[in-house]
Amino acid sequence: MKGIRAGLCVLLAFSVLAHGVVEVWSESILEIGAALLLLSWVAVSLGRRDLAIHWNPLLGPLVGFAAIGLAQLAFHATASSYLTRVELLKLAACLIVFFLSAQTFRERVDLTRLAWFLIFLCFAVSLLGIIQYFTSPDKIYWFRELEAGGAPFGTYVNRNHFAGFLELTLPIGLALLIFRGVRRDLFAMTGLLVIIPLGALILSGSRGGIVSFAFQVSVLVLLARRRKGPEGPRVASLGIVALAAVALIVWIGAGRALERFSTLRPGEVPSARRLSMVRGTLHIFLDHPLKGTGLGTFETVYPRYETAYDGKVVNHAHNDYAEALAETGLLGGLCGAAFLFILFRQARRNFEADQGHFSRALHAGAITATGGLLLHSFVDFNLHIPSNVLLFLLQSYLVTSTPLPSEAPATQRRERHRAHRPTEAVA
Repeated sequence: MKGIRAGLCVLLAFSVLAHGVVEVWSESILEIGAALLLLSWVAVSLGRRDLAIHWNPLLGPLVGFAAIGLAQLAFHATASSYLTRVELLKLAACLIVFFLSAQTFRERVDLTRLAWFLIFLCFAVSLLGIIQYFTSPDKIYWFRELEAGGAPFGTYVNRNHFAGFLELTLPIGLALLIFRGVRRDLFAMTGLLVIIPLGALILSGSRGGIVSFAFQVSVLVLLARRRKGPEGPRVASLGIVALAAVALIVWIGAGRALERFSTLRPGEVPSARRLSMVRGTLHIFLDHPLKGTGLGTFETVYPRYETAYDGKVVNHAHNDYAEALAETGLLGGLCGAAFLFILFRQARRNFEADQGHFSRALHAGAITATGGLLLHSFVDFNLHIPSNVLLFLLQSYLVTSTPLPSEAPATQRRERHRAHRPTEAVA
């Protein structure tokens, strides 16, 4: 399974580095890569006598969502069969990655490597974004210009989607610092790997991203307050990281960052336009309440419901919830509600379970990551960017993954337990 785990990490890194997989060539590579990984897993599993398929509770709603799309195709209940097929292929690739993650990332050593992979990926893409911001802010990789316009940052065409990427990866490092999930000798290095992405988030100027990250910090603080005791969370770590991040922003240029945050760049969508999109999207849902218009058909259907025409093509509603209802109706809404119910139920159970520091930090980071992106989805469409969907599903799996026991040997745990017991009187 080591090769499959490595393949999943490569596929995740590719999806982020390939502008979030928003072009045909990168979508094709993602779908082919996911299919090859699934075939590899089947080949490896068939040769093992101890084969066990681990069913994650979130797979039910996800498969139900895909079934709705298949039914729309089968019964010709979609406004565009072609667009629905394209969307189903992307959804299938995401489902494969989610399923394989649940089969292969189960042991402590594998989850540890996955956590560090996400931390280093977050750091590397953030550092690239900062360097590009000061050297070539309108190009990706210093040579690729955006012919259709946009507001690029890092490897993403849209700075809001870069912020969504950080929302899904940055909390892991923060949680490891706060919940003692990293050794003392790695504390300084982990802090550095977290500070750089914080600076990149501010420089990106994504208002939705910064608000969502503030919400994530609040979630981490609330989770930390639930864990008290002599080996409780290091809440002060959050303050140290925040101060260091502020110092970094001041050093690299706070004025330019605030200017970018407060002004609307050409090609960006103003708040009034976003509200107009949401109203039109909800009208689509009201006209197709049960089954929707078909997966991936929003761009085709929306022009008939547009209330504020500006001559630009609207490919997404800037509200993932409204768009899901418009495309899949109440059936899709029920699948989405079931997904969120299971996610939050398992989040509470797993975080409160008896487990080691690393395991609790992993669950806290995943809870924070999914919560932040779900909030951001009210004003953007990160859940229609394949790279961010993959990371969201990966974090959702980590939320629902089985808690791991303490890292300390059993003898050390018994000694620590005795040390904190009240001293008994000797007769």
